[in-house]
Amino acid sequence: MKLISWNVNGIRACVKKGFLGFFNEVDADIMCLQETKITEGQIQFDLDGYYQYFNYADKKGYSGTAIFSKYKAISVKNGIDIEEHDCEGRVITAEFEKFYLVNVYTPNSKRGLLRLSYRLKWEDDFRKYVKKLDKIKPVIICGDLNVAHKEIDLKNPKANMKNAGFSIEERTKLTQLLEAGFIDSYRYFYPDKEGAYSWWSYMYNARQNNIGWRLDYFNVSKRLQDNLLGATILCNVLGSDHCPIQLEINI
Repeated sequence: MKLISWNVNGIRACVKKGFLGFFNEVDADIMCLQETKITEGQIQFDLDGYYQYFNYADKKGYSGTAIFSKYKAISVKNGIDIEEHDCEGRVITAEFEKFYLVNVYTPNSKRGLLRLSYRLKWEDDFRKYVKKLDKIKPVIICGDLNVAHKEIDLKNPKANMKNAGFSIEERTKLTQLLEAGFIDSYRYFYPDKEGAYSWWSYMYNARQNNIGWRLDYFNVSKRLQDNLLGATILCNVLGSDHCPIQLEINI
């Protein structure tokens, strides 16, 4: 099974930059999108052979997630059953026969870490949510987690120690998630690979110079370790300030 995750930074803009060409070419079994920035009815997709699931933010032009799947989900749930979190369209959980797929767009802590306290509460609540699912069947978590976990996961770690996405508090929360029974699939295959990023600023020719951050993840239940076949960052795919990431798994 091939799964793709991509923060498209506005699906309507991404469509104008070639999203559908990539979608057809990659032929994923399941594709998860974050930061779709749409409300219901703003765009229609004619994706033959795919079921389409959306979670919209209450605020127009903000956040939002989507799943396109060749397989019909047993059930689909939006949010994590906590009202203060569920108004931003950040989580879709699709239940399949042998696993849960949780597509997530984690809140950004904002410049100056203005939203850090909320972000940390989100992290704790989200971790509790996926741990409950993991007791039922294995979980695949994918999406933009808005954090570079280790110094190897961004170009300039020393300069970003107190910035959103690389604060010690955010990094510790990702560590806690992994310690709760999950594997960072990319680092499982490439524990020491440097220069592997999935997001680049639009400024200062960051992408051309590969001055980036690895913010996008497939984190899978540890008991799926032997099922993992490959993890890839599709850094040459354009259309957003993020690039897609791919997971291949026998499940």
